Amino acid sequence: MSSIAIIESTDTAEIADWLFAKLSSALAGQEGSVAITVPGGSTPFPILEELTGRDLDWSRLQVWPGDDRLVPEDHAASNTGKIRALLEPAGAQVMTLAEDSTPPHFALAWLGMGGDGHIASLFPNTDPQVDDPQVVRRLTPDPLPPEAPFDRITLTIPALLDSDELLFVIRGDDKRAVFDAAARGESDLPIARLLGAATQPVTCFA
Repeated sequence: MSSIAIIESTDTAEIADWLFAKLSSALAGQEGSVAITVPGGSTPFPILEELTGRDLDWSRLQVWPGDDRLVPEDHAASNTGKIRALLEPAGAQVMTLAEDSTPPHFALAWLGMGGDGHIASLFPNTDPQVDDPQVVRRLTPDPLPPEAPFDRITLTIPALLDSDELLFVIRGDDKRAVFDAAARGESDLPIARLLGAATQPVTCFA
C-alpha cells in the first residue's frame, strides 16, 4: 500500500487549486493528450465547475467517467452527460465509457466512495478483483440504489490503478470512518482492495 495524504477542512476552491496544479504539471510534462478519470455524484461537479475557470490547456485534456449508469446521456442520471455539459464548453474531450472501451493510462484517477465502501460502480456484491483481466465491466449493484436503479458500466480496479496518482474527496464522518478503516487494511471492501494494491501517491480531501 502506498502512503495516503489526508488533507482536512478544504473548500471547493482549494481542491480546484490542487487539481489545477496537478493537471498543469501533467500537461507540461508530456506532449499530446493527458487523460484523467473523474467520478459522478454530487461532490465533484462544483469542484469541476470551479476548475473550468482556471487557465488550463483544456484542448489536451481527455476526461473519462470512472463509471456511469446505463442510460442515455441526456438522462438526469447520466454522469457522462453532466461531465460533457460542464467540461466540453471549456474545450476538454469527454469520452464515453463502453464495454469495448480501451481506457488509457491516467495522469490522475479521481474516485468517489460510497458509505458501503464502493468505488466507481464496484459495489461489494460485485466482488471486484485487483487482478481483473478486464478494464471495463458492466455490473448490476445489489441492492440497486433507489435514486439510480440502473445497471452500470465501470472501470475495474486494474484500470483505476493504471494511473500516476489517486484522488478522493470524502464528505461526512461515516464515509471518513470507512475510508480510514480501509486505509488501515481493516476491511475487504472495494475501497480497501484498491488502496491495498495502490503503489502511487493517494490524496484524500476530507
